[in-house]
Amino acid sequence: MALFESYERRIDQIIPVLEEYGIKSLEEAKEVCDAYGVDVARIVKDIQPICFENACWAYTVGAAIAIKKGETKAVDIAATLGIGLQAFCIPGSVADHRQVGIGHGNLASMLLREETKCFAFIAGHESFAAAEGAIGLAMSANRVRKEPLRVILNGLGKDASHIISRINGFTSVETRFDYATSQLKVIKEKRFSEGPRGEVRCYGADDVREGVAINHLEGVDVSITGNSTNPTRFQHPVAGTYKKECNISGKKYFSVASGGGTGRTLHPDNMAAGPASYGMTDTMGRMHSDAQFAGSSSVPAHVEMMGLIGMGNNPMVGASVAVAVALEQAS
Repeated sequence: MALFESYERRIDQIIPVLEEYGIKSLEEAKEVCDAYGVDVARIVKDIQPICFENACWAYTVGAAIAIKKGETKAVDIAATLGIGLQAFCIPGSVADHRQVGIGHGNLASMLLREETKCFAFIAGHESFAAAEGAIGLAMSANRVRKEPLRVILNGLGKDASHIISRINGFTSVETRFDYATSQLKVIKEKRFSEGPRGEVRCYGADDVREGVAINHLEGVDVSITGNSTNPTRFQHPVAGTYKKECNISGKKYFSVASGGGTGRTLHPDNMAAGPASYGMTDTMGRMHSDAQFAGSSSVPAHVEMMGLIGMGNNPMVGASVAVAVALEQAS
């Protein structure tokens, strides 16, 4: 029985990567991690319980490689995890062409560096995967950082923001945007837990202008745009507009678009060009992103269809950081 989904389409490129680091098989990679005292699969499934088995094995491969390389710092381990993720990309797929596995490793590494102060999930709050990724970061990143990473959710809908905060134990931040003066005011804050989850600040916006103002309020350094409901009306326009304004003001800002590759699927955003189309959300992501991922922010099957692994892009951010931190602490 195959160990994971699309085993036969992946294994021929996984084995040479393992052998490069002195690991003979997937089973041996797991043994390396187990001997180190880290249950990689459990960490990954704790972030997104509905992830595919190939996600667990991809992170296991990346973790084993990091151990074999003798890496002990999460910031370095995170980048190496990307080698494992990339090995699982199906040849010729969207994810393979974009080197998405390597990109995820580099993003996680960036979030563990002290110069990154604030990370934003820019999403429709219909995407609970944004919450899953935020939880992964909140519970892990600050265990190894000197200065805590601030994590925010910035999405469409004030009622949705409050509900997501209450369910997940975040801090709900209610704002009001003055369209005449372009000023944003914080009206009310409600913290729903005392632990690390409560440090995640969750904002609901009425429109793009308010979403951009929220990014400025928090001083967002790095963000990932989700691809859930209304991506063409909020997520990508917020990131693109904020990037333009950061460029004008001289602020560094790294933008990641997670909703790419939709033109290869029957996605309603496609503009009648069929499989030749990138899809509207993919096109918008290309216009603002420094790195473009592939597939849904939340749905494992859609990211799998893009050729990476069965795990939403936003939970993957949390998983990469969580695994890297676990390995540093085990060392």
